[in-house]
Amino acid sequence: MGRILPLRVVCVGTDRSTGDSLGPLVGTMLEDAGFPGEVIGNLDEPVHAENLSRVLMSLGESGDSLVLGVDACLGTKSEVGAVMVRPGPLHPGLGVKKKLPPVGDMHLAGVVNVGGFMEYMVLQNTRLSLVMKMARAISAGIQKADALLRSASEKRPGPANERWERELAILSAPATDVRLSQLLQAYVRKP
Repeated sequence: MGRILPLRVVCVGTDRSTGDSLGPLVGTMLEDAGFPGEVIGNLDEPVHAENLSRVLMSLGESGDSLVLGVDACLGTKSEVGAVMVRPGPLHPGLGVKKKLPPVGDMHLAGVVNVGGFMEYMVLQNTRLSLVMKMARAISAGIQKADALLRSASEKRPGPANERWERELAILSAPATDVRLSQLLQAYVRKP
């Protein structure tokens, strides 16, 4: 196994729009849970279009950590409620046709509503109940992935590591609507 990198989670969004509050809610939930990684962006200090460039400059090079971008997005009716974990940076603002700098080594995006027409209005009229459920699932998924990888990094290879291997296999399937296997794989950089 490679080296386990510390996780930095950049939660993008604003507390002024129900649909776009997914990122700040995840950040707040991670902090409230005592998440051991670095969390940037929460309800008190959101990361949004106006301060995103400054926040990214303060991050510097991410070679010594894994940066995970978290944001809400719009999709099709059948995708609403889905959470996508993808390699590569997050491109915030695409749903509302804004050109903002990319965020992270990989990203996690939650589809909060249907896109395609009057995106700002759609985000303003997104159900808070759905956004809260998604934020809880995302926060729990990030915490579980981080805990598994931290415990794995403390173990030596061999039979004692079989339990971790079984847990990792379980996480390859969807867990609370979040696919954690890609997140787990991204944590580990080969030497």
